Formats: sequence, structure tokens, C-alpha cells
Amino acid sequence: MHKLVSPLVVFLVVLLMVSCKSNKGAEINNAPMHLRFVDELVLPDSITFKNTRVGGLSSIDYANKNWYIICDDGSAPRFYEADIAYDITGFTSFNIQNVTHFKDINNKQLPKGVSDPEAIRYDNGLIVWTSEGSIKKGIKPFVRSSDLQGNFKKEATLPKRYFPNNEADFGPRHNGVFEGLTLSADKKGYWVSLELPLKEDGAEPSLESPNAPVRIAYINNETGTFEKEVAYPLDKIARPAINGTSFGINGLVEILAYDTHKFLALERSFSMGYNDGGTTVKIYDVDISQATDISTISSLKEATYTKAKKTLLFNFNAIRNELTDGIVDNIEGFSFGPDFKNGNKSLLIISDNNFNAFGSQINQFILLEVDK
Repeated sequence: MHKLVSPLVVFLVVLLMVSCKSNKGAEINNAPMHLRFVDELVLPDSITFKNTRVGGLSSIDYANKNWYIICDDGSAPRFYEADIAYDITGFTSFNIQNVTHFKDINNKQLPKGVSDPEAIRYDNGLIVWTSEGSIKKGIKPFVRSSDLQGNFKKEATLPKRYFPNNEADFGPRHNGVFEGLTLSADKKGYWVSLELPLKEDGAEPSLESPNAPVRIAYINNETGTFEKEVAYPLDKIARPAINGTSFGINGLVEILAYDTHKFLALERSFSMGYNDGGTTVKIYDVDISQATDISTISSLKEATYTKAKKTLLFNFNAIRNELTDGIVDNIEGFSFGPDFKNGNKSLLIISDNNFNAFGSQINQFILLEVDK
């Protein structure tokens, strides 16, 4: 089922407007868990809150009965706090409660264009967030912690391999850096993931070639240093671009730790020319217990190493008929939410509409039930 949401003028409480269908959906019965579609919620792109336009929602996290949502507006980097209510039958309300603008290391408003926010996690009173920077403009990516008022607190020390440069065969790719972030299972650090391979690690995914390696790195929270790194194998691009277009890409857009060596991974392929949005989005179960620590390997092209093991859990193509206009939009983030009354976990997925800069897109939320 899906619901269309509209804003109220006074309270900006977003109410569900379309009546429910049955909460049928895809159920992928792969170990170690089953994921079942529950509901969809779509926010209009006209919503504003405290003089900000609600869109560009790149990542989401849940803590202390509150949802934290990062906005990738590089001209005014910010995060929203929201109350999102749902049960096993679907969404019941959506209420934006606050917006906070991130500040720089001097606790002044971040200047336009110095960050490209992508991922957010709440950690013991702090907001941990990532920026891809701008490789083309020489602006470094980062992993920072801010307080709930947006004030700068600390920043992880970045290995030089992630610095922007002009070399053809070395360094990060533009718009392919720190897209994913999760707290470690023991809460002593963070895992951060690239969207695309480093140039020295190999080529980007293509229509023919799977297993392009992207790095997932552990950051020690106490020292702020990058430590262990593992390689995650990307799928190939799912579909060829059509209708006179040529662009296609596949990348790792989010990770979510649920055990010491285990993650959920959100992988998104996009190809131009399709009326359904052109995306193919999948959730994988990832086991890094046997993966090689590649932190000391400068290039993976000729190296011998063991990648992380991944198992397909959910393909969003299976629920297109349940979604608005059959669209799986620009999915970029997910988080576990409150448990359902039956004891199963909820998993909330969020899409980034890019403020419709590249054509019509939607602020899409998709709710899944996690049945172990």
C-alpha cells in the first residue's frame, strides 16, 4: 500500500491521505532474516519548515524515540528531527519537529559548498555525519561529530588515500566517497563506507563486470583514527541506459551494523532513460568475519585478499506494484526503528529527491518488517 502525505499550514503535521490497501508485499526468505514490505509514505516536495525546504533527505537514524534525518543541501547543511508514527499496518503520521544547521570548526554557519552531507547516526548525544566533499573542487570528505545544536565537536583523521587529487589512477572518485555510516555493534566506533571504488582499487561497476571493490572502514571513536578496512563487492549495473542516454552507475549507499561482523547493506543501481526512475535497489546481508583487513594494502588491483560475503535479502523491484507510480526512487538511507508489537524489528528506508534538480523525484519512505 502507499499513502500520499500533505502538510497542514499551522502545525506542519503531515497526515496520511490515501486509504490503505492490504499490507501484502515481497517476502524474501533468505537466511538470516526475512524482510517484508509494510507501507510507503510520500512527502510532497512543497513542504517547508522554519524557512527550509524539506528535501534532499539522504540518511536517517532512530534513537530515543526520535528520528534524525540529514539533508544534503550543500548551501545550508542541516538535519531534521521528526516524529514518524507507524504500526504493522502502516504509517499513521509524520511530524517534523526541529531543524538544526551544522556549524564549522569555529562554530559558525558552514559556508556554502564546503560539505555534501550524506549519512547520519546518533551516538550518545552527538550527531555523527559524513560529507563527500567535492573531489573535483579539491574539497576533502570528512566524518564529523556535532552536538544537537549543530556545534562542531570532533572530526576523524582522514587517511591520505581519501584526499582529493588530480591523478588519473589514484584517489577517490567524485560523488563516490563517504556515502554510508553506522555505529559498530559494540558502540565503540563507526564503520564508514565508500559509494564507489578508489581509483587505485579498480574500475567502477559496468554492465558486464561485477565485484568492483569498495572500502568499508572502521573508525575508532576514542582516537578518531581509521583502523581496519574491508572490501565489499558491488553488483554490476543492473540495466543499460536507454532512450538516447548513456549514464549508468551502481554503488553502496548505506550500511547498518546489527552484529559484531554483520551488516545490512543498501546497494543502488541507476540507469537513465526509464519512466520508473531507473533504479534497482537491493538490501544485502553482509558478513565480514572472514574478510581480509585491507587497511595496509595501497591498491587492490593486483592484490590477493578476501572480500566480504554478501547474501541478497530484498530486491525492491518485487514491490514496485505497491509503490507510487511503480517508482523506486533515489533510495539512500535506512535505519532500524521501534519494534512492532509482534516483537519484530522495523526498518525504515528513505530516498533523496535531489530537490528535483534532475527531474521529477519524490520524498519516499518505505517501511519493512524484519522477521528473524
